[in-house]
Amino acid sequence: MVDTRSSDVLVDDLFRTTVRLRTYVDGQLSGHGLSVPRLRLLRALANTPADEPLRMRDLGEALNVAARTVTSLVDALEREGMVERVRHPTDRRAYLLALTPLGRSTHAKAEEIDRAALARATRGLSGKQRTLLLDLLAVLRESVPDAPPSPTEG
Repeated sequence: MVDTRSSDVLVDDLFRTTVRLRTYVDGQLSGHGLSVPRLRLLRALANTPADEPLRMRDLGEALNVAARTVTSLVDALEREGMVERVRHPTDRRAYLLALTPLGRSTHAKAEEIDRAALARATRGLSGKQRTLLLDLLAVLRESVPDAPPSPTEG
């Protein structure tokens, strides 16, 4: 067996917990033809102000995923009638993304499933434990320095 552990058991446990939560939520969503990445994309589009539609590049940055990942997700959701590409009004090379009515209803259903799954997954935590965990995660997050720009970002 290949050893993939980091040098910190706390970090390993944090990653393992995150993967387990994501796998659980993905499983709950998959029965409805959805997934966590699809939900995140639908959520980003649903929460975008009408006067600030997203381009694919903006969506990739918001989701922190590669352009080809966004393209494949958008292509699939477009084929299924949940997302549409609309010509940019001033940049003829660009498209803006919008949810269709089916995309909006699918997003609402996915949010219900996500909320219920996460409530079940975290039901063992008391209010005090939730607050403590949120505080500890904030401390950890704030202690991680920003990543330097990649060589291609200059």
